[in-house]
Amino acid sequence: MASLSRAAVLALLAFSFATAARAADDGVAPLLHPMFQEHAVLQRDRPIRIWGRAQPGEEVRIAIAGKRARDRADQAGRWEVRLPALAVGGPYTLVATASGGATQTVDDVLVGDVWLCSGQSNIVLQVHRTLDSRAEIAGADNDTIRMLTVGETGSVVPLETFAEPVRWLTTNPETVRDFSATCYYFARELQKRVDVPMGLISAAWGGSRIQAWIRDDALRTTGGYDDELDVLALYADDPVAAVADWGGIWTEWWRGRSDVAAGDEPWNPDAAPSAGWREAPRELGAWERWGVPELAEFDGMVWYRTTVKLTARQAAQDAVLALGPADEMDMTWVNGRAVGSTYGAGDAREYRLPRGLLREGDNVVVVNVLDTYRDGGLAGPASRHALRFDDGSSAPLDDAWTYRVVAGVDWPPRAPWQSAAGLSTLYNGMIAPIGRYDLRGIVWYQGEANTFEADRYRGLLQALRSDWRARFGADLPLLVVQLPGYGMPATQPTESGWAGLREAQRLTAAEDPLTGLAVTIDIGDRYDVHPPNKQELGRRLARVARHVVYGEQLPPSGPVPRSATREGEAVVVRFGDIDDGLVAYGADGPIGFELCAAGAETCRYASARIEGDRVTLRASPTPAATRVRYCWADSPICTLYDGTGLPAGPFEMEVSAAP
Repeated sequence: MASLSRAAVLALLAFSFATAARAADDGVAPLLHPMFQEHAVLQRDRPIRIWGRAQPGEEVRIAIAGKRARDRADQAGRWEVRLPALAVGGPYTLVATASGGATQTVDDVLVGDVWLCSGQSNIVLQVHRTLDSRAEIAGADNDTIRMLTVGETGSVVPLETFAEPVRWLTTNPETVRDFSATCYYFARELQKRVDVPMGLISAAWGGSRIQAWIRDDALRTTGGYDDELDVLALYADDPVAAVADWGGIWTEWWRGRSDVAAGDEPWNPDAAPSAGWREAPRELGAWERWGVPELAEFDGMVWYRTTVKLTARQAAQDAVLALGPADEMDMTWVNGRAVGSTYGAGDAREYRLPRGLLREGDNVVVVNVLDTYRDGGLAGPASRHALRFDDGSSAPLDDAWTYRVVAGVDWPPRAPWQSAAGLSTLYNGMIAPIGRYDLRGIVWYQGEANTFEADRYRGLLQALRSDWRARFGADLPLLVVQLPGYGMPATQPTESGWAGLREAQRLTAAEDPLTGLAVTIDIGDRYDVHPPNKQELGRRLARVARHVVYGEQLPPSGPVPRSATREGEAVVVRFGDIDDGLVAYGADGPIGFELCAAGAETCRYASARIEGDRVTLRASPTPAATRVRYCWADSPICTLYDGTGLPAGPFEMEVSAAP
């Protein structure tokens, strides 16, 4: 779903109120927010917040399990109550009654622990895509695990309620099939030790960046996003003007590239096309299938350009530029003016053009397409793209398209209103509608979409943690899934955005006692960014939760480095959180350690020997080691575990002198 503008939000609210009015006419009073419905789970041992809408000024009375509270709806119709805490129990009936006579009754409500599972595609990944899924689905029958999925929705302003209907579901073979596998297997494993009902809320979007999940004010505190957030605020009221402003920001980025010559502006209709432009196939489509060797496995940017001839009558009308889907992000200009940018491989584009932009005669349409994974390009055939006029006529963009490949991986900034790649859009569309529903904790599995900016990720993850705690509770635990390995193993020490992002996750967890880290480096799939072994991930997350959330005295997630010191020509790394000793698989000593000097490309693989809780490292030739790295690659081979089979996770650490 595309990001919702302010106008779309108002339409959504109008629809919601109209639906509520119809429901009231049918004898059902929609007093409660959609989070409170049949099969819901409420958080135990904490005062329970319940809210909804009624007629302005009406008194609303709430009752459940012998607990009662009341509030009066304000001028906007909003009301909220806090009920005394309840212990584990149920099923209960929740009753809301308004002084005007409306009543809403919700049956089969349990009280237990509620978890919010969020992130990108690896937490979206459904049970039916995991190992042994047929048996897992057939055996899923648990009335005390309840599941709710928030529909994919981006919005430029926070939503009060969901853009798509949501339902709490009990767990059975029919309902579990398409639910988040990570979330379900986590709860199933946790219930073996924590025997309480589990409520699972899945709010996730494949390919999403962390910036889309953070509220705008919280993002501003991280620095570097003020211009984009200003454009986002304008977009809520005037999308056409905001797109033009964004075009200016995008232009400055392009001009700042080291490989762009002065005056190289592919979107400029008056600039003569420079060298490198070639004729595109009329069928367009994925450029990997054009038979062009340069594009056979290309991830990056490609410019497209075409010209459409208009009559004076056509040019005088209001118009929309309609493009087929672009895989996966476009930045589009008409006659040199930025008119739109959308993220989403399957979404067609429609960009309303400002009056006066079109002209009689030739009009130049330029589209920059960025693809970062698998197929990329502008959908075809060429006739699929057109200018549509208010009188119902259209002008197909079926003249010859030309294209130009952009070298390098210096990819452009993302328009802030884009759904999964924007700023605050998924917080607004998928987290804000949950309200302040009481939670036991959060499972966060995200980062693949941010590996190109690993140096910023720690500050962003800290901002997300603070932001969500401001909404859901200052003591809210956060369980972070560290990225698994993906891709072919390295044959020599290398720099890695994936490794850098894992380190940001590790450091963020280490600094806060209510943040836990599930190490998954050994359960990835070098050929699939979506590893199917989510059962083991669920077990590891449950173990982390038992330590961080429930206070069990057990190592939460395998051996962790405590120090790295120089001892003669060797470096000694000491580990903690070891259960049943350190072991190395498949060799006399563990594989995956590197010793590094201060500069880049100075790392050397190190031989390693286990001595109790220590690993002694030596490298040849011996660098003037100032750092030690372990498991430092996109898909590293690393073999240090404890005796229970939990891996030591990736890390980088400064080497200090021996005390």
